[in-house]
Amino acid sequence: MTTTSRLWFAVCLGACAAAGFAGAADNTSETARPAVVVSTAEEPVAFGPFAPTWESLAHYQVPAWFRDAKFGIWAHWGPQCQPEEGDWYARNMYIQGNRQYESHLQHYGPPSRSGFKDIIRDWRAEHWDPEQLVALYKRAGAQYFMALADHEDNFDLWDSKYQPWNSVNLGPRENIIARWAQAARAEGLRFGVSVHCSHAWTWYEPAQGADRTGLFAGVPYDGRLTKADGRGQWWDGYDPQDLYAQNHPRSADPDDPHSVSRQWNWGAGASQPDAAYCEKFYNRAMDLINRYHPDLVYFDDTALPLWPVSDAGLKLAANFYNRSLQEHGGRLEAVLFGKGLDDFQRRCLVWDFERGRSSRIEAQPWQCDTCIGQWHYWREIYEQHRYKSAPTVLQMLADVVSKNGNLLLSIPVRGDGTIDDDERHIVESIAAWMDVNRECIFGTRPWRICGEGPSLEDAAALNERRPGGDKPQVFTGADIRFTTKGDTLYAIIMAWPADHAVSIKSLGVGAPDLGGRKITGVALLGDRGHLDWTQGAAGLRVTLPAQPPCAGPVVLKIAGALPAP
Repeated sequence: MTTTSRLWFAVCLGACAAAGFAGAADNTSETARPAVVVSTAEEPVAFGPFAPTWESLAHYQVPAWFRDAKFGIWAHWGPQCQPEEGDWYARNMYIQGNRQYESHLQHYGPPSRSGFKDIIRDWRAEHWDPEQLVALYKRAGAQYFMALADHEDNFDLWDSKYQPWNSVNLGPRENIIARWAQAARAEGLRFGVSVHCSHAWTWYEPAQGADRTGLFAGVPYDGRLTKADGRGQWWDGYDPQDLYAQNHPRSADPDDPHSVSRQWNWGAGASQPDAAYCEKFYNRAMDLINRYHPDLVYFDDTALPLWPVSDAGLKLAANFYNRSLQEHGGRLEAVLFGKGLDDFQRRCLVWDFERGRSSRIEAQPWQCDTCIGQWHYWREIYEQHRYKSAPTVLQMLADVVSKNGNLLLSIPVRGDGTIDDDERHIVESIAAWMDVNRECIFGTRPWRICGEGPSLEDAAALNERRPGGDKPQVFTGADIRFTTKGDTLYAIIMAWPADHAVSIKSLGVGAPDLGGRKITGVALLGDRGHLDWTQGAAGLRVTLPAQPPCAGPVVLKIAGALPAP
């Protein structure tokens, strides 16, 4: 470690020693006081400058590699993909009348006889080839790869020390995380894990219920089964409560399928996790981080997991940052994501927008995570050819990068471990676009403005606070997004203009963002021909060739618009 790093350690340690919880303000603020303080006896927090307080975590700085990376791909894959019925199967299969309940009834029988634990038994991942998939994603330009480590279904996808219901003991009998990590690192990609299971406590509550009508009305589902009930069953020796975690009263509005979303912050009548649950979650996540050394960790939580019920998330964050410093010679290479962050918390974590986007250039790097379909594989989307297209994904990527963000794209994986033909075509099409245009994305920074054009007039709808933020927009040839690298400005034209010409108002002579500079050259990436262009008071006007050089956005490389570095 360098002398500077040691000094920084000492300064931060002194600051952290004085830091603490300032008392409750509201139930999501960083000033809330958690009721459950988890023990670190089994999994200590790594030594370093970061203490488990928001004040200490605010010393975090986003590493340069993440700012340069811009694009990652996610395998949001686990046993819920086995039925090929889409998101939240392990919850919705216990809600009578739900589409997934009806599908489960048809294919597996009533959930009072065949619960989600039985789906786990059937999941085999028999055609999974992580090396082949990660190599494909690298060709498409991914600079980091994210693997689902567990979902709200509470099933761990590694040889978990603290969760017997894991993919080595059951289902595929594979260490999924270990193999994903090996494949990603063999391709030179940064490796990340996503952890979602902090909410199993409330998310699985429908498993405590029973059918309201029909042949099995009143017959309990399997969410209350115990280890003793397994004698002679295939799961003999395993405790269903390690999976379902339902030995507690249900939350308010237990029959409302949407109540769990309202209670995501552990408010609005959510049943409060007890100390044993919080501590088990903490130990599991620490085990994952300490054994597989991810570069990125995504928690599917508001702010940090179990906040503000417990300090578990704060301790996980401090450990993650301190371990990164230890493992990289005093450099902090770790990236930790949080959702719904307030202004102070955005100094502590990277702000993640799930299926949404910022409407402006953010001062701090951020991430949009989205999917071409549903998070868990849904066969109907494939059969009806309803995935987001490659051009749509690339338009989203350009929009996000122009605003100082990264895009994490999920490609759903079937239960057997493969992706379908439509998905492969989309990924290959992204790769073809990257072959032509990658320089306008990777290693870039925002310009003074993110862009211009009609699409920005609707930008207020494109943020994390409103649903549908990643619905495909209709772009025109007048919609432009800007990125920069060194003294080069890139103008990404989001759709091919019908008249083969584009006029960029922001680049006109005297335009305030140009600072009096005059453009000296314009080229079209992927096209070696000469471009006719003029810069006048009304803007930069460029005549394009008869055919675009690629499918999707096209990119002008502009010289003279920026000062020399």
